[in-house]
Amino acid sequence: MLVLTRKSNQSIMIGDEIQVSVLAIIGEKVRTGIEAPRSVPVFRKEVYLEIQAERAGEAQQDREAVDKALDDMKSGQPSRQSRRAANG
Repeated sequence: MLVLTRKSNQSIMIGDEIQVSVLAIIGEKVRTGIEAPRSVPVFRKEVYLEIQAERAGEAQQDREAVDKALDDMKSGQPSRQSRRAANG
C-alpha cells in the first residue's frame, strides 16, 4: 500500500485519468473529491461490497437454475423455464 500525505486542496493522480483531491479536513473527517472517466465506476467500499454480495447471490441463483435445467434434461422433464422459453 502506498501511503501519501496531502493537505487540503492537494491532489494525487492515479494513472493519467483519475484525480483524488483533498477538499477539506474537519476534525477526524477528510472530505475527498474524485475525478474519473464515466467508464470507471467509483463507489464507497461498503456500497461496493454490497454490490459484490448481490452479484454473488445472483450468480448462485443462476448456477442453481442451470443445475436444475440439466437435471430435468437428464430425467427427460423440461423445466418451467425451458418450457417458457420454448413457448416464447
